[in-house]
Amino acid sequence: MGLDLAEMLKIAPAAVIGLTVHEFSHGYMAFRLGDNTAKNDGRLTLNPLKHIDWLGFFLIIVAGFGWAKPVMFNPVNLKNKHRDEILISLAGPISNFILAVLFLVIARLLYFIDYFSSNTMGIQIVNLILIWGVINFGLFVFNLIPIPPLDGSHFYLTYLKDINPTLMMNMYKWGTFGLFAIIIAENKFNLNILHLSQFVNGITTFFLQLLSFQ
Repeated sequence: MGLDLAEMLKIAPAAVIGLTVHEFSHGYMAFRLGDNTAKNDGRLTLNPLKHIDWLGFFLIIVAGFGWAKPVMFNPVNLKNKHRDEILISLAGPISNFILAVLFLVIARLLYFIDYFSSNTMGIQIVNLILIWGVINFGLFVFNLIPIPPLDGSHFYLTYLKDINPTLMMNMYKWGTFGLFAIIIAENKFNLNILHLSQFVNGITTFFLQLLSFQ
């Protein structure tokens, strides 16, 4: 695998920020909904060292997908279990969406400054911030895939847990392998199964046009 050090250095800060905010948001939402598990585990912090799984982080840098340490919560402490579990799951991807839009807005505001619109170094800084926005749109879209253990799967797993807990456990058990198989197949055989790039490009293009970048 040929690794471009310059590209890795561009991606790394966005991955650290994106994964940290994502997991913090899971924990903070659970805390607001009455569960102190994340707080007791020391996860209500924006310290990346509390959230980064180094293998998952490495894979994001070199392969475009990965993970952080999952934030735990106790459903027993939730007032409306099904609704609250979905809200906790959504908090992570939505935080990446907000972060992505924020990066694009910052890039646009910088572009109003002459240095960042006419100077080569300034333009490179703006482009770097735009890349960080795209990466967080990628985290937003990727985590909404309805395959366990991704956040999108909680839309139905929270109900399946009560209906057929054995099936739910099997889906969790094999979901990760299935997800890896799909991603590997996409890369090795040049397939487009999940259509992630189209979704990310579509969202990015929309906001770039909205901010008059295009």
